[in-house]
Amino acid sequence: MTILVTGATGMVGRHVVAELMKTGHRVRALTRTPSAAGLPAGVEVVGGDLTDPASLESSLRGIERMYLFPVGRTAREVVVAARQAGVRRIVVLSGALADTDDSEDGYLAVERAVEESGLEWTHVRPGEFAANWLDWAPSIKERRVVRRPYGAALTQPTHEADIAAVAATVLVEDGHAGRTYTFAGPEALTTVAQVDAIGAAIGTTVRFEDLDPVEARAEWISDGYPETFVDWIFAMWAESTRNPAPTNQQWADAVPRLIGRPARTFAQWARDHAADFR
Repeated sequence: MTILVTGATGMVGRHVVAELMKTGHRVRALTRTPSAAGLPAGVEVVGGDLTDPASLESSLRGIERMYLFPVGRTAREVVVAARQAGVRRIVVLSGALADTDDSEDGYLAVERAVEESGLEWTHVRPGEFAANWLDWAPSIKERRVVRRPYGAALTQPTHEADIAAVAATVLVEDGHAGRTYTFAGPEALTTVAQVDAIGAAIGTTVRFEDLDPVEARAEWISDGYPETFVDWIFAMWAESTRNPAPTNQQWADAVPRLIGRPARTFAQWARDHAADFR
């Protein structure tokens, strides 16, 4: 069986490729720039672009199962092409808050396109990606500081390798068709605690500077973040600060239940990425 991994050179996609290679199945990796893929020997690397479904014809040939990176507005065309090529199962990388985003190119639109295709489908809905905090790397490298509002906000970050392990599991195992798996990391941590974990991983103190939310909002928007996104995420952090919730144990338990080992902690993620912050 040959499995197609789209977004194969991305933060999660690389780990999906690695996990599938362990299973002994043939892996075909889709990327826009095959010459720069840097994937392991034995992986069939092919060129193609999910935003240009016509470019996928050869990469879909002979594929039975497919890992689908969030594809936005071309989701339906990509799924139609997959079905016509003989793909039988699609696993979608989605998000824990997919139900709240009914936009034309949001997670929910991709999920619906796959569900309505008649193919076997499984949705993988991780919560917050720990890898989001690679955005802190420049300020930690340069000044050993993280500047953000709502330092007391609690989140439950998920290691990208665990996201990939869940995706690979439901790709190769039967019994997951028609299921949506929502999950998160094993512990809820404040932003300050996450900064401290990164400091411990690189062996130095990293300061946290709690910004005024109004000033931070203006700064984020001027940096190019969409206003609706900034308002949404700031509101979520503010609510978490006012009403901190404990670890969502149901979400935390899903990873070990699906992959058969404990989920990686944020401290482990920080150690795995220490070189990015030094």
